[in-house]
Amino acid sequence: MKKCTMCKKEFDENAVQSGYAEAGEWLSGEIWKDAGELCPLCLENRARLVMMYDRDYNS
Repeated sequence: MKKCTMCKKEFDENAVQSGYAEAGEWLSGEIWKDAGELCPLCLENRARLVMMYDRDYNS
């Protein structure tokens, strides 16, 4: 079990992830350089927010 650096909850890094969490993981590696440090929920939220508000990634 790992601890999320954003929300501080423990999570299983080997658990199956949703499509949004996978997109969030990509963003973590490519943009924020914190891949593997966030839980699936934080990854999902990050991906959704980027899709809604970042014009570089939502067009």
